[in-house]
Amino acid sequence: MKRLLFLILAIMPLATSAQSPTDSLRMMDYDAPRDYVVSGVNIHGNRYYPEEIMRSAIGMAAGDTITLPGDYAAQAIEKVWKMRYYSDVDIITTPRGDSVAIDVYLTERPRVVRWRYEGIRKQESTDLAEALRLRPGNELSDYILDRSKFQIEDFFSDKGFRNAKVEARIENDSLINNAVNITFVIDKGHKVRIGKVNFAGNQNFKDRRLQRTFKKTNPVSINFFKSNKFKEEDYAADKELLLDFYNSKGYRNAMIVRDSIYPINEKRMGIDIALEESNKFYYRNVSWVGNTIYSTTMLDELLGVEKGATYDRKTLHKRLGVGREPNIEDNSTITALYQNKGYLMSAIEPAEIVVGTDSLDLEIKIFEGEPFTINNVGITGNERVNDYVIRRELSTYPGELYSRELIMSTIYRLGSMNHFNPEAIAPDIQPVTNNLVDISWQLEEQPSDKVDVSGGWGAGMFVGSVGLELNNLSLRNFFKKGEWRPYPQGQNQQLAIRGQTNGQYYGALSVSFTEPWLGAKRPHSLTVSGYYSAESNAYYIWQQASAHFRTMGVAAGIGFRLRWPDQYFTLYTEVGYKRYNLENWDGFLMGTGNSNVLTLKTVFGRSSVSQPVYPRYGSDFSLALTLTPPWSLIDNNNYSDPNLSDADRYRWIEYHKWQLSGRYFHPLTADQKLVLMAKIEMGYLGHYNPNKLSPFEGFRIGGDGMQGYTLYGEDVVAMRGYKESELIPIASQMRRDNARVYNKYTVEMRYPLMLQPRSTIYGLVFAEAGNGFTEWKTFNPFQVKRSAGAGVRIFLPIVGMLGFDWAWGFDPPAGGTRRSGSQIHFTMGQEF
Repeated sequence: MKRLLFLILAIMPLATSAQSPTDSLRMMDYDAPRDYVVSGVNIHGNRYYPEEIMRSAIGMAAGDTITLPGDYAAQAIEKVWKMRYYSDVDIITTPRGDSVAIDVYLTERPRVVRWRYEGIRKQESTDLAEALRLRPGNELSDYILDRSKFQIEDFFSDKGFRNAKVEARIENDSLINNAVNITFVIDKGHKVRIGKVNFAGNQNFKDRRLQRTFKKTNPVSINFFKSNKFKEEDYAADKELLLDFYNSKGYRNAMIVRDSIYPINEKRMGIDIALEESNKFYYRNVSWVGNTIYSTTMLDELLGVEKGATYDRKTLHKRLGVGREPNIEDNSTITALYQNKGYLMSAIEPAEIVVGTDSLDLEIKIFEGEPFTINNVGITGNERVNDYVIRRELSTYPGELYSRELIMSTIYRLGSMNHFNPEAIAPDIQPVTNNLVDISWQLEEQPSDKVDVSGGWGAGMFVGSVGLELNNLSLRNFFKKGEWRPYPQGQNQQLAIRGQTNGQYYGALSVSFTEPWLGAKRPHSLTVSGYYSAESNAYYIWQQASAHFRTMGVAAGIGFRLRWPDQYFTLYTEVGYKRYNLENWDGFLMGTGNSNVLTLKTVFGRSSVSQPVYPRYGSDFSLALTLTPPWSLIDNNNYSDPNLSDADRYRWIEYHKWQLSGRYFHPLTADQKLVLMAKIEMGYLGHYNPNKLSPFEGFRIGGDGMQGYTLYGEDVVAMRGYKESELIPIASQMRRDNARVYNKYTVEMRYPLMLQPRSTIYGLVFAEAGNGFTEWKTFNPFQVKRSAGAGVRIFLPIVGMLGFDWAWGFDPPAGGTRRSGSQIHFTMGQEF
């Protein structure tokens, strides 16, 4: 018979003398359990964990009834043990008549005073600490040690150190009892890269072609843009891409039979992949089921699948708008066709019916559902920008038919405001009934104001600049008390002030203001600006100026968002007046006198870039035309007369100026991080009368565009790989003029290093070509100066875009015989 011996503490008067040990022990029979009332639960050895929670875990309290013998103690020990705070747990029961006292004895695990890392660099230790989140004061357990060692190995495996080894060294703390210091001793070993990838069973495609389908799993090669580190998740994704490639070529049943990963040596690993290609399939018949909104003929034309064509699952899913990663920006899919008409819950399911050994029929089922109407539109996350300012940029209104195209348009508009993190702009779309949907725009504000303190070298001198740009001004609240935090905000109005100086020699001030919604009803912008600059021949503070060149100008313009050809087109028209005042100004076409310029400028453009800071897709182009009145046709001056004074010849300046610029962005990877940017631009300064050429305007080509200032109204065109103004034609330089025609081509590949609301960093490699020409007759778009290089861009909202580039100029500058060679460029607030 099973028996359990329980200790009974008998309550005896002191007069009762010594008893034999067996008198205080009572044998209890497992076959005859009894109920006892718990008189108390005493916990011993608990210092850190809250006692109330511990008592709850034990599950017993004074007044409870338990059965002895029983399994309550084993259950309580199991509960406490699972908490992992204790290295030993003992529960002792002491019956006294019909009651029982319970004593719980705990041995706490030692607390960790410090977590340390040995054998790695300081930055790696910091990164590990952030990843592991091990806090001082936590208890030590085998579970924590094993988990931490696994995480460390996984951390370094992701960095290419697949053979990293980790040991934990435990040392008692010299100051605190029951406390230890843990040091993870890490041996990273050699970085292991992929040495080779072998394919077997591929009859129709060479190994090299199959290898090109992999995005991240590539063997070591001279192409340093390709990753050769092995990551399990990347390898799994690349295997899917391999099968997608086979599917796109008609091999519907292609499969990976087996694959293996093995070490080649300490620094290299190999991958073997065995394939079964199977038969090549072709389309036979296509049928549609469930379509009532659009005809079968129309859907067939959009799908573009012809009988006898090679089976291509990737293209099929792309055109339907289904699959693992549908492109939500693509409005040419059949899914988009339905969703742009309100059919939010529509679904498309293609079914493949195999016929024979190499053919299949497509049966495409469409579940159209009901058209949805927008019910409520909410906005959250905006604290500095007023609700109505955001709502006027929305294309989604209550009562409107739901449209995915309107969703994408709103994302673009909100991103172009520059007040919100473009990476986080995404609507929360929630159907509330069978035909109503709520849309909530959850925004994350980012700083948009800028303070610019910079300097540049131009015309042989250093010019300092200070600029302030407020992009969320509110004139409505300008005189309201309490709205200056630090200035009245909320209406998205922009105010920019910039000053430049070189001391007494040169100074300039410009001010501009933009109201983006003139009248607050339509997106018609109003921009007014003014500027003043003065340069003298007093280089030092003790000198008295005897000559000066002063410029004053004002301008006002109105911008329109066009609805045709589409919503991305804009038109801007501006009227400007500029006055040049010269006195004893040697070295210029006119030494003393006044020149006036009255201009009408029109800019026609289209911009569909995904976001302003790091565009991933879209395009941006503009055509600008600036005209002055043809004064030579109006006044009675004979400009062919060489005796005509400069004051009369240049009293009113005339010209027509054409400028063309276009950019195109295209993502090169599925995650849209690696982006190709292609840009083309050109400019032409023309004349009405060959005897009345404008001495102002023109183009200065070369350098980083940070020359500090411009004096004669010219446009500065940055060209990496060459110094400032090095590409102005020699003929123009001899007559102290700028280029009157230029062209420039740029190709960049960009990759982001950090995409955060408060900082964006990306690297780039580029190739550029461009040149300046004296006149249109000598213009040759293929006669260019070439350069290439690499750089980095850092966007900080408070200062704008900062850039650093190294470039190599392959050709000599204008008038030179030796190639430009290595050049370093720094930029602020601009792009090349």
